[in-house]
Amino acid sequence: MMHLQGSLFESPLFAAKRPKGQLLKWIGNKQRMAEEIVSHFPTELRSYHEPFVGSGAVLATLAPKRAFASDSFWALMDIWTTLREKPAMLKSWYTKRWNRMAAGDKVEVYEEIKASYNRDPNGADLLFLCRAAYGGVVRFRKEDGYMSTPCGVHNPISPESFGKRVDEWHDRVQGTTFRRIGFEEAMDEARPGDVVYCDPPYSHSQAILYGAQDFSLEKLFEVVERCKRRDVFVALSIDGRKRSGATVCDLPIPNGLFGREVFIHVGRSMLRRFQMGGQTLESEVVHDRLLLTH
Repeated sequence: MMHLQGSLFESPLFAAKRPKGQLLKWIGNKQRMAEEIVSHFPTELRSYHEPFVGSGAVLATLAPKRAFASDSFWALMDIWTTLREKPAMLKSWYTKRWNRMAAGDKVEVYEEIKASYNRDPNGADLLFLCRAAYGGVVRFRKEDGYMSTPCGVHNPISPESFGKRVDEWHDRVQGTTFRRIGFEEAMDEARPGDVVYCDPPYSHSQAILYGAQDFSLEKLFEVVERCKRRDVFVALSIDGRKRSGATVCDLPIPNGLFGREVFIHVGRSMLRRFQMGGQTLESEVVHDRLLLTH
């Protein structure tokens, strides 16, 4: 049985509210369903851990007093660390690139920023690219990590709108320590009564994510088992139902590892829309599978 020690939250967990807008556009962004995911967590816990922080939607919805968020992707963690420690710098990164695009040829400036990132991967360029890329799909080439997504047809949000998001998200991550480490190291640090939420690359649909080609779901299950033995609560978002429920993704989930399984409606696949040229995908409704150890 879990022994939960003190609440991390200003209010009961079911009252956790997601931020008004996304900070980053990211494949698999959980912004819309973060509140539903959080509703399945314990209402009290010692510390919160998110070892695949990505867009940070669940982290920001919880806004925990004590948390550890991480990823192996350096440029992504550069964004998160800057948000927490130097929010004005994050705003400046975005504003400078937005002004360049507004004053010049949109596609040409985008390609210049993308080339800058590919020469020297960094958070400042990635921040703007993920908001300006086609469909918000930031894809990377396996052999060298080259970011290849073309410019989106939409106009990136204004610096004023982005600045308001930075202010809100900065407040929500003040209790979070951000680190660039792998998921195994991050999860092995969790202690009894902690909660770990995992949102790894999805094996059926997200191979274009940074580092996804080398990700091992089997290794993650081994680490989840170690957490469970230490009385750490683990929630895992992973492939569920595709094609409006007609296809249930076959995954090597060990028997008895998880105590509950919930399917969460995600909507139409952003990635499939990108792959199919922006078509309306009536048959591509997706449900994520949320696995819970307790």
